[in-house]
Amino acid sequence: MPRLPLIVTTPALPTVVHLDADAFFVSCELSMNPQLRGTKCAVGGRERGIISSASYEARACGVYTPMATKHALKVCPDLILLPHTSGIYSKKSREMFELCETITPIVQRNSIDEGYLDLGPCGFRSTAEIEHRIRALQQRIWDDLQIPTSFGIAANKLVSAIASKARKPRGFTVVPPGEEAAFLAPLKISVIPGVGLKSEERLAAQGIRLVSDLFTRTESELKALFGSGWQEMLAMARGEDDRPVHTDHEDAKSYSVQETFGEDIRDFAEIERIAKGMIDELMPAIRADGKRVKTMTVKVRYPGMENSTAGRSLAEATDLEAPFYPLVQPLLKAAWTQRRPLRLVSVRFSGVETQGAQLEMFGQTDEKKRRLAAVLDKLNGKGKKGAVRHGHQLGK
Repeated sequence: MPRLPLIVTTPALPTVVHLDADAFFVSCELSMNPQLRGTKCAVGGRERGIISSASYEARACGVYTPMATKHALKVCPDLILLPHTSGIYSKKSREMFELCETITPIVQRNSIDEGYLDLGPCGFRSTAEIEHRIRALQQRIWDDLQIPTSFGIAANKLVSAIASKARKPRGFTVVPPGEEAAFLAPLKISVIPGVGLKSEERLAAQGIRLVSDLFTRTESELKALFGSGWQEMLAMARGEDDRPVHTDHEDAKSYSVQETFGEDIRDFAEIERIAKGMIDELMPAIRADGKRVKTMTVKVRYPGMENSTAGRSLAEATDLEAPFYPLVQPLLKAAWTQRRPLRLVSVRFSGVETQGAQLEMFGQTDEKKRRLAAVLDKLNGKGKKGAVRHGHQLGK
């Protein structure tokens, strides 16, 4: 017998909003280079790197993430490559979510460019009122930051996330409560979380290409396809999801940044300078999140794609640059054992803790450094040169 969606109890209003910034890294670069809007452009390292973000014009030519830059230039010879701008992405992300928090305090930052808002406590009386406020937010993010965004509004996280991707770029999709299954039914099965390319191909071979195709299968057929997870799959196909929006950052388990060089580098002093610059880029984001970190890991990559890493932990977690600067040189020496030219270097902070009370003996000194760091964060955020730290200006 065909399986039909069950009737479920739903809230009266669609109070869960999913924000998904459009081509975020490229959009950040275009905010500083607006003359390039409408062109085929992408953020990535020339020839040796990968594409980390491509404009929709470039995507139309076959450029995607994480395509090798060399390949991208073949499929799109007139592609304009934009280098990564240090610090701009975390700054824009922070400002974007701060605008979201002017509407509701319940904002979940899933990653640098997407997250959820819970409007339940905000007292909205109608779907039209919610739609008006979120459209105004979408416009303000563009006016203030020049970042295009797409929004999905629904009764839960699952459907709002799918809805935000339905009409990108600059999409805006509202799924009224009770219409989740009808919204999902005509979509490709790959919109269901966990259905990747291989799963999609396997299901297509069984005649399941759309979400609605699941409801034509019997329980035994679904068990054969999905095993013990068949009920969960069916629930997602109906648009059922009871996960709450929470304010703990899911991306706060670690903070990392990497750089792929246009040409292999073997100058130790230059690599050390770059790694310290990565500390300068990451620590303002850690402070902005109200976190501290304890462990730093340095990774190097050789031209043959072999990786080597080395890490070390501090006695106490911190949100200041100075304690980590002295670790860069020994960690590089420990990781870079072959002394061959390097293709890539990265810095990762882990051991993330929420800020708490400082030890009394260090509290006053660290607080002075923190105030200075906050001033430098503001200066760097405004694009003023000469304010970066690189291990000499701060904490000495």
